[in-house]
Amino acid sequence: MRFSDIGHTRFPIPSLTEAAFLIDFDGTLVETMRPVDDVDMPTDLLDILKHLRAACHDALAIISRRSMESLDQLLGEVPFAVAADRGAAIRHHPGGNIEYAALPTLPRHWLARARDLLGTLPGTRLERTVGGFVLHYRAAPEAMNVLKIAAQGWVSESAGEFSLRPAHMAWEIRPAGIDKGYAVSQIMQRPPFLNRIPVYIGHDHADEDGVQTTRRLGGIGYRVPVDFPTPAFFRHWLASLVKEA
Repeated sequence: MRFSDIGHTRFPIPSLTEAAFLIDFDGTLVETMRPVDDVDMPTDLLDILKHLRAACHDALAIISRRSMESLDQLLGEVPFAVAADRGAAIRHHPGGNIEYAALPTLPRHWLARARDLLGTLPGTRLERTVGGFVLHYRAAPEAMNVLKIAAQGWVSESAGEFSLRPAHMAWEIRPAGIDKGYAVSQIMQRPPFLNRIPVYIGHDHADEDGVQTTRRLGGIGYRVPVDFPTPAFFRHWLASLVKEA
């Protein structure tokens, strides 16, 4: 193991010749924007990632809630592997085929009930995701428990096919077992990630699955802002690793 020290904060990581980096995008590499599909790309981000990928011999993956199309538009072929839609779609190498996880069918009546409920709760909104949906209450925090109770009831009907997870000021219903941890486990089974020590960096509740899976594989997990205070700080740390290498 080795240490990097920026701003008096120490982060143990393996040497770059032993590490595999698995990194979230929104809120980790870039500041979270609203609306969510808007992003201000830092001018040096692609260069940092290119040099990081070279230093760790291609073992660089991006794992994101975004679609594969969105990530390709933003990053091109800079990352070696990409997991989109929180692990539901994985491309293991540039130009490779996209592997889609088998997802259970989302009950249509859940969406109907959700829309009816949100119609009675001003400030809430529904976001469709691949295989599920999110109930947002950022603008109506008093609706948190009402939405949770309703979502728990729907999920209980699924016999374990779906799970309810907390998100940032939201509740997310998604297929059980298809998450960022699943993406980590799939990516780490193939070269150039195979037999390397995974280093996962994320920022929100959805990244906890990735962090926990990484730690079970003997790796290290960090989060913004728990460990790195901001995405800019994290990018600076990555740049320092590349410079040292």
